[in-house]
Amino acid sequence: MALAVIVGIAALIIVNPGMSQERFIQEEIKSRALGTSRTVRIYLPASYANKTQRRYPVLYLHDGQNAFSTAGAHCCFGWGSWAIDQTAGELAASGRMKEVILVAIDNSRFRYQEYRGPAYPYSAEELAALKNKPSGANDDSRFEAYTSFLIEELKPKIDRDYRTQPGPRDTGLIGSSMGGIASLVIAWEHPEVFGLAASLSGAFQVERTNFIRRVLVPYSGRPKPLRLYLDSGTVDFSGGDDGRKHTERVAAELRRIGWKDDLLHYVDEKPLSEADLEKTNLSREKWAEAKTSQHNEFYWRLRTWRALTFLFPVGK
Repeated sequence: MALAVIVGIAALIIVNPGMSQERFIQEEIKSRALGTSRTVRIYLPASYANKTQRRYPVLYLHDGQNAFSTAGAHCCFGWGSWAIDQTAGELAASGRMKEVILVAIDNSRFRYQEYRGPAYPYSAEELAALKNKPSGANDDSRFEAYTSFLIEELKPKIDRDYRTQPGPRDTGLIGSSMGGIASLVIAWEHPEVFGLAASLSGAFQVERTNFIRRVLVPYSGRPKPLRLYLDSGTVDFSGGDDGRKHTERVAAELRRIGWKDDLLHYVDEKPLSEADLEKTNLSREKWAEAKTSQHNEFYWRLRTWRALTFLFPVGK
């Protein structure tokens, strides 16, 4: 998609900040798996109320408090929200993707443990030698609890309460950074539930690249029935590459296993210039940082259209 179109979507997010408010639903869902309640935000597509016989695909989003336009243009340290509801609405209205139900799950103070995927299996000797022991080392319980919440509690409730297409080919996960690795790992482990997954700037470096080295590299089976989207930028606030190197490793392993048409890997190789930023809705005080870091909601907001149109193509 050309920059002008990307900027057009970004502009829509500001021009219509109150768009579709009546289609937002927020619930506090009690969870046995998590041992507490979790805020879940649901967005219904434009035709949902009128086309009462239609069923819709569902996309589940991590870090849900940052996902929708209702979070406001100044959330996330001034980067703004993903505004994925408005991007999905504009893409569906223009015939570039299917209409979907969006289900955004708020994160918690245990975000790292819930999203990281399998923990690196430290030996007793390794743990004893570490000065700064990782949080929850060798303990996958919070990741497993979050996965159980999604599969055993949240998804069944959404399928009961809304007109969904409940099969895996119509059910996806999407997230950024830690939410990116969570999306891929959960879909990898449960392709019978989630057949679609997207990772934006995925944090595949966590747990000593455990998912890459101990899950993907040794895998010798057939490709799983998953449609996968991966992306990254090239720079981030820490001086790193926004996960580019590790995301490229993930993509290479998936291709080795046999993924072809059901894999899209994109690298956003050039941060926006000042001339480009002039055309966006980003506050001027964030421009200097935006020219040196692509690991933020602003860039994820601009890149999400690729994931949405790939996961939910019209006519597929």
